[in-house]
Amino acid sequence: MNPLHVVILAAGQGSRMKSALPKVLHPVAGKPMLHHVVDTAKQLGAEKIHTVIGHGADQVRASLHDDSVNWVLQTEQLGTGHAVAQALPDLPDNARVLILYGDVPLTRKDTLEAMVSDLDDRNLALLTVDMDNPHGYGRIVRNDQGQVQAIVEQKDATAEQQDINEVNTGILAVSASHLKSWLPTLSNSNAQGEYYLTDIIAMAVDNGLSVTVSQPLNPFEVQGVNNRLQLAELERWYQRQQAERLMTEGATLADPARIDVRGELTIGNDLWIDVNAVFEGKVSLGSNVVIGPNCVIKDATIADGAEIKANSVIEGAVVGANAQIGPFARLRPGTELAANTKVGNFVETKKAVVGEGSKINHLSYVGDASLGRNVNVGAGTITCNYDGVNKHKTVLGDGVFVGSNTSLVAPVSVADQATIGAGSTITRDISEGELAVARGKQRNISGWERPKKA
Repeated sequence: MNPLHVVILAAGQGSRMKSALPKVLHPVAGKPMLHHVVDTAKQLGAEKIHTVIGHGADQVRASLHDDSVNWVLQTEQLGTGHAVAQALPDLPDNARVLILYGDVPLTRKDTLEAMVSDLDDRNLALLTVDMDNPHGYGRIVRNDQGQVQAIVEQKDATAEQQDINEVNTGILAVSASHLKSWLPTLSNSNAQGEYYLTDIIAMAVDNGLSVTVSQPLNPFEVQGVNNRLQLAELERWYQRQQAERLMTEGATLADPARIDVRGELTIGNDLWIDVNAVFEGKVSLGSNVVIGPNCVIKDATIADGAEIKANSVIEGAVVGANAQIGPFARLRPGTELAANTKVGNFVETKKAVVGEGSKINHLSYVGDASLGRNVNVGAGTITCNYDGVNKHKTVLGDGVFVGSNTSLVAPVSVADQATIGAGSTITRDISEGELAVARGKQRNISGWERPKKA
């Protein structure tokens, strides 16, 4: 089969977005729209992806570092036909060419795969959609036998053609050799004074090619974004699909309309996810996991039976089976919690490896630390890991008890079964089983008079 090349049109200004950010970089599900399209093209196995850029070209190019993308500059925006023509020198004559749009981010791989699977020099593949209100879209004109003859843009359509409900999505596939023959002959003699890519449909028919038509499962697959209202509408549709998938796979959602998946979320069975949960990056949730309200979880693995209580933030962390997190806990990158651990309210961890059964119950910061099994860290404990230049490590052995309001000045090591008295500042290692108390001597002064207002 001839190689597949994808041309993505991403040169438009998007003035209706009212934004300094190029339109194709506005995010859906936490990822720029253009990145969605590039990822889909890669999933199709494209030999090369040619992205046509213009407005904000440097910003668009800088957003994506990918060797599979060939950047093509369109210095003047003269229409879709003109945009595709800029990529012609980079297209091999024998290539199958699929044309996509940087502001149409959610077209399914399967939909596009079906379009290009039977594409050859004898046909052109076109993706259309039926709309109750087709205003503004190019109409698909068919003959009496139902064969596609042309696409007529809204501004050029007759009154009869404007009654047609089948419209052009802009997505099509055709051989590069035909594009190289047709695009140089396009005319801009139309209502908008532009070179329409859609004019090649009539050229294909005139050249004896058949036009193969397919449609997406859902019109939202091919919805483009021209303003923030459409962006929000597309976001909500995408999130609804994610919510339905999660419920189908074994999660109970307190409210399917109040969950956001901004990346890749995999789950086990029998989960409970409360309202306003946000999942970013790559997240894995085991079976019987409970996610409380208002939690944000990013690039994390949560094992079976863990409970993440309300308002907790987890990023770049591993949470073991049956662990209890929060409420109001923050696990930062490098945190690894073993089974049956507990990180309570207003606790922050970073690069902390916490052994099975250990607890950091509340109001503590534990960073650059290693905790053994069954360690108890009292309220207000701080690992003082930063000396102003370098980070240092704190090591707590199995069964260590750390009293409340303790400062552990790293580097420091506390051996198994040691105890630290409340209010201590620990600067030296503690041996196995020892009690360490490091605080100033208390003095009680009799006859002391409190200050009085002048």
